[in-house]
Amino acid sequence: MDSYSVLRSTAVAVIASSVIGGASATPAMAEQSTASQGVHVSTWKMRVAVNTRKIRRAPVPTKTTSKAYAFRLVSRRAWPSTQFQCLDSLWTRESNWNHRAYNAGSGAYGIPQALPGSKMGYVAEDWRFNPQTQIRWGLRYIKGRYGSPCGAWGHFRSHNWY
Repeated sequence: MDSYSVLRSTAVAVIASSVIGGASATPAMAEQSTASQGVHVSTWKMRVAVNTRKIRRAPVPTKTTSKAYAFRLVSRRAWPSTQFQCLDSLWTRESNWNHRAYNAGSGAYGIPQALPGSKMGYVAEDWRFNPQTQIRWGLRYIKGRYGSPCGAWGHFRSHNWY
């Protein structure tokens, strides 16, 4: 019996009991009413159990998770760990690893402080709120322009920008 039939027969039983004063119109209706109410209650309980599941949200990105992701990408490029130390120093100075960092003076955005931030859209469209997209773009930029994070960090120390 589908849930619509169960609901309909339960409604008929409730209406019949209120009109007749608690007794079903016929003995057959009483039998059907009792059986369908049991099915209806179990169907309702099952739906409640399904709907009370907690919705899991994506974890909120933190400085630690962003650094761990960047470390993995630096390691995959076969750069030594000193390169990650330079990258950590550079991006700590630039944005403190905040993926929503915005420089009102220049318009630079994100962990690598891309100028304009929309350049990171080359990697993925979620560049505004995804630190992994920003990190991937930043490492590509550093490799193309400075060769390595230590090259970018050296330029930053001498010019106060990279």
